[in-house]
Amino acid sequence: MKITESNMAARFVELFGSETDPLVVRSPGRVNIIGEHTDYNEGFVLPAAIDKAAWVAVAPVQTNTVTIYAAAYSAFFVADLSVLEPVREHWPNYVLGVADQLKKSGFELRGFNLLLDGDVPIGAGLSSSAAVECATLFALNEVFGLQLTRGEMAHLAQQAEHAFAGVNCGVMDMFTSLFGKKDHVINLDCRSLFYEYVPLDLKGYKIVLLNTNVHHRLSASAYNTRREQCEQGVAWVKEQVPHVEALRDVTGVMLEQYVLPRDPLIYQRCRYVVDENHRLLQACRDLKRGDLSALGKKMFDTHDGLSKMYEVSCTELDFLVDFVRNNPAVLGARMMGGGFGGCTINIMQEEAIETLLESLIPAYQQATGLSLSYYIAAVENGTGCMTKRKTETA
Repeated sequence: MKITESNMAARFVELFGSETDPLVVRSPGRVNIIGEHTDYNEGFVLPAAIDKAAWVAVAPVQTNTVTIYAAAYSAFFVADLSVLEPVREHWPNYVLGVADQLKKSGFELRGFNLLLDGDVPIGAGLSSSAAVECATLFALNEVFGLQLTRGEMAHLAQQAEHAFAGVNCGVMDMFTSLFGKKDHVINLDCRSLFYEYVPLDLKGYKIVLLNTNVHHRLSASAYNTRREQCEQGVAWVKEQVPHVEALRDVTGVMLEQYVLPRDPLIYQRCRYVVDENHRLLQACRDLKRGDLSALGKKMFDTHDGLSKMYEVSCTELDFLVDFVRNNPAVLGARMMGGGFGGCTINIMQEEAIETLLESLIPAYQQATGLSLSYYIAAVENGTGCMTKRKTETA
């Protein structure tokens, strides 16, 4: 059943018997068109909010109790607002972490009831956790009249992810969820958080996400290693060019002079990031000209860099990209996210999707022994209230 404001509100009343109409908030997941592993190197990313979202319905209570119901698990969780800490069940942490960050920021909260539902696929690299955190923050901001800006909410949601979910992520996912704009991507500078909306006119094409349904254990340790390699490359360049603070400031010539002679592998990692930042800025120019074909070629180039230079792909991801590489209906494809599993993102002709899937699904099964799932995504607006109500005083 499609999630709507009315069925969220009705379900909330069934669960909590509330006399107060709940506030209903929708907060989307995201895709990243191009710009991978550039965020922690203070570079650029090009994400967009999508039509898969987390939904919350929230109403305050007169006690100090937080009661959460997760539709995906058909489960309640109850916590005391005065004693918040991460819990073993994990899924409540995205809500509790937000409440904890608001308390640490000096806001006086009361207890609340919260219904959580959504259709962002979990574990597919579409930022379901950020969607939940942003939906919760936006709702509590409205309910308690906290007067936070969207930028402030993005940072609080990021800190909640660090502290309660234990993921040391960048701010891109939260920023995109909060600032998304229908039919636009966001050219986001991860150093300054300056952003620009760039039109994405798909004109007969769709974003298709192909989920490998695999997640390799290597991903966390490899991610940390890549960060360390990038930091080492920056440190070597900085010895000679003191103003350099991140790979964002480094040129290919600097890498060839100061990193390649010391460690070819670290040079290779850093070179991918420097090239990717350049590729992204060119991709923005492509989109402003309405040149989807040029963007698509850059997506394939990004995948090749992630697979061969940064080495964060895997057999399953490479199979999916190679399968569509010479298909004229597919403009571009690449792995999306941290790597070693998750989805590929494809821009392809809408009328060709069914035919492609008919051949790809059995081929993937035969090659990998895994089932392939897929999602067709549209670019939508960011977090917002689906209902209007008067704010409460904390």
